Amino acid sequence: MKPLDGIRILDLTRVLAGPFCTALMADLGAEVIKLEPPQGDDYRHIGPFVQGESALFALTNRGKQSLAVDLKTQEGQALARRLAQDCDVVVENFRPGVADKLGLGAARLRADNPGLVYCSISGFGQSGPFAALPAYDIIVQAMSGLMDATGDEGGAPLKVGEAVGDLIAGLYAAWAICAALVGRARQGQGSTLDVAMFDALFALLPTSHALHLYADQPIARTGNRHPLSTPFGAYRTRDGHVIIAALGARQFAALCAVVGQPEAAQDARFVNDEARTRHEPAVRALIEDYTASRPTDAVIAALRAAHIPAAPILTFAQAAATDHARQRDLVAALPHDGLGQAPVVGQPVRFDGMKPLAETGAPALGSGTRNTLTALGLTEAQIAGLIDAGIIKEAAHG
Repeated sequence: MKPLDGIRILDLTRVLAGPFCTALMADLGAEVIKLEPPQGDDYRHIGPFVQGESALFALTNRGKQSLAVDLKTQEGQALARRLAQDCDVVVENFRPGVADKLGLGAARLRADNPGLVYCSISGFGQSGPFAALPAYDIIVQAMSGLMDATGDEGGAPLKVGEAVGDLIAGLYAAWAICAALVGRARQGQGSTLDVAMFDALFALLPTSHALHLYADQPIARTGNRHPLSTPFGAYRTRDGHVIIAALGARQFAALCAVVGQPEAAQDARFVNDEARTRHEPAVRALIEDYTASRPTDAVIAALRAAHIPAAPILTFAQAAATDHARQRDLVAALPHDGLGQAPVVGQPVRFDGMKPLAETGAPALGSGTRNTLTALGLTEAQIAGLIDAGIIKEAAHG
C-alpha cells in the first residue's frame, strides 16, 4: 500500500510546475485525472521527441489518466465541476482569475465539496501587485534575487540551468497538499492553497537571507565559490577540475596536510571561514599549487582518504551511469502506449527501503476520457454526443 492510495486528484495543470506536483503524488499512489484541452497539454508539443512522443511530457505526467475536455465550453466546465465533486484534491495553474471565470475557482468547487483541498500554482500568487504578471521560470529567477546572486564574480547575472522555479513550486505544492490532507483527516475540512513560484524561489535563498536580513551585507556573485566559506569550489587539476568543500578548522587542517603544507593551518589569514574567504586567492594558490600538477582522480583519492569532501564534475550521462545511481534506482522505466517502455526518474525518497513509483507511463491524449466519464455516470450516447460536438476527445487508438 502506498501513502496516497485512495486519494483522487483532478489535475487542471499544464507545462511543468503543476504536472511535476501531481506526478509526485501519482508516484505515492494517488489517482490523478489529468484534464487537458483537446489539443493536449503544451508540453506534448515541446521536444525532444522520441517516436513522436515528447520526452518532457512523458517524464512529468507518469501515472495519470488523460481526459480531453474543452473548458471553453459550458458543457466542458460542467464536466469538470462534476469530477471535482468526487475528488479529494484539485490542482490548477491558470493565470489568477481564470479558474473563477471558468466556474472552477476554489470558492465554487469547495461549496460543492467542503472537504476539497484546492491548490493554485502561479508565477506570483493569487494576490499582490505582481499577481497578474505573466511568468516563466526565467522571469521568476530574475525577480526573486536568485539570478542576481548567480554567476561569476564581476560577470553578468546567470539563470540556473534547470527550471528550478517551476520545480520547487511543484515540490512545495505537493508538500502543502499532503499537509492539507492530514489536516482534513484531523479537522474534517478542506483547504485553499496558494503556491507562487516567486515565493518558492525567494524562500530558497538562505545565504541571501542571512547576508541581507541579518548581516545587512550586499549579496555578490561568487561563481563556484561560496560567499561565506572557503575553500568551497572548483580547483584546477592537470586534466580538468576538482570540487573541494573543506568547512571548518578540522577539515582545513586535513586539507593543508594533504597538499603538503600543514603549517598553513596556523596562518593568521586562514584562522576561520571568514578569514579564509577574505583571503580566497591565497587559499586557492595553496590548493592549486598541489592540484594543478596532478590528475583529478589522484587528487580526489588523496582528499577522500583524509575525509575531505571532493568530487569530479560529471556530465548527466556520467552521473546516470554510476553504480551508485543504478543501485539507488534513480532511473526506472514504465509501460507507455507510444514508446513501449519510457524512462522516468525514480523518487528520491525511500519509504521503508522501497521507492514508490507510478505503475504506468504518461497517458495518450484522451485515453482515459471514456472510462472517466462512464464512471461519472454518462451514457454511451451522451459521450458520443460530446465527442461529436468537439467538447471532449478520445484517444485515436481507444
